[in-house]
Amino acid sequence: MATKASRSAARLMMAPAVILLLGWMLVPLIMTLWFSFRVYLPLRGGDQGWAGFDNYTRFVTSSAFWPSVQTTLIIVLGVLVITVVFGILIALLLDQPIWGQGVVRILVIAPFFVMPTVSALVWKNMFMDPVNGLFAHLWRFFGAEPVSWLSDASLPSIIMIVSWQWLPFATLILLTAVQSLDSEQLEAAEMDGAPWHKRFWFLVLPHLSRAITIVILIQTIFLLAIFAEIFVTTGGAFGTRTLSYLIFQRVLESQNIGLGSAGGVYAIILANIVAIFLMRIVGKNLD
Repeated sequence: MATKASRSAARLMMAPAVILLLGWMLVPLIMTLWFSFRVYLPLRGGDQGWAGFDNYTRFVTSSAFWPSVQTTLIIVLGVLVITVVFGILIALLLDQPIWGQGVVRILVIAPFFVMPTVSALVWKNMFMDPVNGLFAHLWRFFGAEPVSWLSDASLPSIIMIVSWQWLPFATLILLTAVQSLDSEQLEAAEMDGAPWHKRFWFLVLPHLSRAITIVILIQTIFLLAIFAEIFVTTGGAFGTRTLSYLIFQRVLESQNIGLGSAGGVYAIILANIVAIFLMRIVGKNLD
């Protein structure tokens, strides 16, 4: 049993890491808040004084703000639906005894370890290119006109690219949950004459509820800040400009640090609102 001296020693040893972590989080946040109240234009004289809430007003009243929020939420929702649904299906398939099961699992999980910029470039040039892409050749093979995916179906294309990258993560978490399911319950239900869809709905799906909750929470945190895939493929054009990409444009392209910092504060607020909503709706499964 830990003594008072050992607990004090443990706190002392953990203190440097805690202080470093707090500094790592708090310093950028404080700097963002500070710059959001300043007129800071690096290429036009630097810090030009106090702006008050002018940056916040300009950012939220911009014609691009609400469309970027809507685009962000559409991408997040689309990716979550695809990764959860197909993650469950693939997890159930991988749980079946098949030849080369270990190799198949590695191949399924492999896309998660590909950098977002690399995966976006692969999809853009190898699959979605309207002239030399794989999809274009398939369309011509069936006598159809190739589709310019990143311009004619820009949002579905981004959702497809991001889903391909996050599907292995969802599959891995859900596969772990599937493997922890008590097989005796399924066998008993099957012996009682329950069809497969009822066994899935009343036994498998409730058992996966916690894993689904974890997948939704973790993916949402990262998907709200999606940037690399859009930067590499569409550059924010064709209705694919998310909130994080809008902040990038204000900071780097417009060289307005104060306006971009105000957008960063709005992004933090949006992320917290979504996180609180998810925790209240689906987070109860973690209790």
